[in-house]
Amino acid sequence: MKQRSILILTLALVLCACTQDQVAAPVAEKKPKELETHGDIRVDDYYWMRERENPDVISYLEAENAYTGSVMAESAGLRQRLFDEMKSRIKQVDSTAPYKYGNYYYYRRYEEGLEYPIYARRRGSMDAAEEILLDVNELAGDAEYFAVRGFKVSPDHSKAMYGVDTVGRRFYTLNIIDLETGEATRDPIADVTPNSVWAGDSETVFFTKQHPETLRWQWIYRTQIGSDVSELIYEEEDDTFSSYVYSSRSEKFIYIGSDSTTMDEVRYIPSDAPLSDPRLFFAREDDHEYSVTDGGDRFFVVSNENAQNFQVFEVPLDDTSKNAWSLIVPHRDDVLISGVGSFSEYLLLMGRRLGLPYFEIVDRASGETHSIEFGEEAYLAYPGNNHDFDSSIFRYGYESMTTPDSVYDYDMRSRERTLIKEREVPGDFRRNHYQTERRFATARDGTKVPVTLVYKKDTVMDGENPLLLHGYGSYGSNYDPSFSSSRLSLLDRGFIVAIAHIRGGSEMGRHWYLDGRQFEKKNTFTDFIDVSKFLIEQDYTSHQHLYADGASAGGLLMGAVLNMAPELYNGVLAGVPFVDVITTMLDEEIPLTASEWKEWGDPREKDFYDYMLSYSPYDQVSAQDYPNILVTTGLHDSQVQYWEPAKWVAKLREFKTDDNILMLKTDMAAGHSGKTGRFQYLEDVAFEYGFLMMLEGIKE
Repeated sequence: MKQRSILILTLALVLCACTQDQVAAPVAEKKPKELETHGDIRVDDYYWMRERENPDVISYLEAENAYTGSVMAESAGLRQRLFDEMKSRIKQVDSTAPYKYGNYYYYRRYEEGLEYPIYARRRGSMDAAEEILLDVNELAGDAEYFAVRGFKVSPDHSKAMYGVDTVGRRFYTLNIIDLETGEATRDPIADVTPNSVWAGDSETVFFTKQHPETLRWQWIYRTQIGSDVSELIYEEEDDTFSSYVYSSRSEKFIYIGSDSTTMDEVRYIPSDAPLSDPRLFFAREDDHEYSVTDGGDRFFVVSNENAQNFQVFEVPLDDTSKNAWSLIVPHRDDVLISGVGSFSEYLLLMGRRLGLPYFEIVDRASGETHSIEFGEEAYLAYPGNNHDFDSSIFRYGYESMTTPDSVYDYDMRSRERTLIKEREVPGDFRRNHYQTERRFATARDGTKVPVTLVYKKDTVMDGENPLLLHGYGSYGSNYDPSFSSSRLSLLDRGFIVAIAHIRGGSEMGRHWYLDGRQFEKKNTFTDFIDVSKFLIEQDYTSHQHLYADGASAGGLLMGAVLNMAPELYNGVLAGVPFVDVITTMLDEEIPLTASEWKEWGDPREKDFYDYMLSYSPYDQVSAQDYPNILVTTGLHDSQVQYWEPAKWVAKLREFKTDDNILMLKTDMAAGHSGKTGRFQYLEDVAFEYGFLMMLEGIKE
């Protein structure tokens, strides 16, 4: 009680020792805690912030929010204008492109002023009467946070299931409803993931349940309509693996996958015999990554065995042993195969070529192949809703930094494409007013790092432009150049926006990922720094006008870069940042730690400990000048616990030797992904843009 009183008094004195209009920055209480590993002792003064239920923690976060609100008060009018103009670019009454599944056309639509979608369908054609399946707005009511995920209709189209999260912690309640009556077919199933599938009988459901503390996807259950009993059919006992369930387009099998960063294992159950026991496809092996789907009459496997960029095998249904695998698409140095989709007559290869998304069509009968070509220098393409196994039509999505997200139907037989829908951007948007380009920066070890940029065509490259540089670079995830109508608010005010496709992703192939993980992780950070220097050298911007942005593992990137090269940036946005690397990766009791060892390394081993400690942003904070920084987090974040950014900000404020802005903004009602509504999330975007524009002196 005495310590609580001291903290409250400290915060009260800080809040009073300022003008009426300006709140002073909070000074967090220091409670030293010694953490010893491998004989090395680290002292963490802010370890106490992990106590989620401690009122002192909430008081501190609220004090930081008050300070942030005070600093940002001058931009309130600008932020409101930003919010209004970004909202005006969203078509209020809109719907997704309908897709055919069975004899129905399914789509989601939005109504004037409402935040959430309405799931609907029409029987036979889009001229038929509409059937509303689920109105998320009615479900949400006035909830501060409401997320619906995993909406799936049963194969006989009589039922649907969906998960609801009202906290942001990614614990969902699975609901199964009768589409004729709208009534529940059984009691909701609480505390599950949004990962679930129907079996072919439309009576059996498979779903995944996570560990309540570590949040690892650990258990696969089976339940049946009309029963409130759920049967455990698979448990992933290795705490470095996660499990999940999926089905194939042929609807012939249900698959149970288990994966770690560099290893996979798959089991399968016939969809028409859903009460069968899972059968092992192929046992896990060190460094063997593979995935499985089927083509109705055979399995298809994507495997990296002796093939860094993966290759494709076909496997008979009655023998999945390795000697039965038959190679049909060999390894290629210039193409990363990330997945395969099967139709009755065609095989779809999905991957990367020259750093960009790549689709290749294989005729299953003749073996003839061709790729789908796209016309822009940099773009994002991805599979859409493809439910008809016997169709020759492949639906995909396409967008770029100047092209709004679009839906195409591609006839794999005639090789013709049809634009089904392009997102309408209300207002004065004209894509020919903007320019996107792809450049390559040379990293310090000679590696060529792709950079995608977008700007207004009349921008003069004189080194005085404000430029926002995005980065991620972890888990092999690609940061693709997608369209954003919100981003127009930056571009129209003279900003250049760029993406650094740094190592740690998979843009340039599997080696791109391997060269940015574990003992090669610092390549991710130095690539971003070298891209920043390249943009300055090429007169796109200067260090007085360069801004960096990254979230989650990209927040780790921001933290490392801030310690390594703070002088390059005028401001940094760090969202839900993973910055307390060593302490987190040593704690097996908090979410996701053990499953992440294959990504970052296991600091219980001294070599990993020393290497990870050398870049851990929280541990490497030092007495130096830092740029202006805005850090955002969510109290209920399930991926990166709120205390990491909170501790980091407290330590930065203690050590930094400058007078630049340092703010922590905690959403007390959200998790890792922020707000859920289609307009609500714009408040967060407007806040971040307002921060950047305030630093640039932009008033309108």
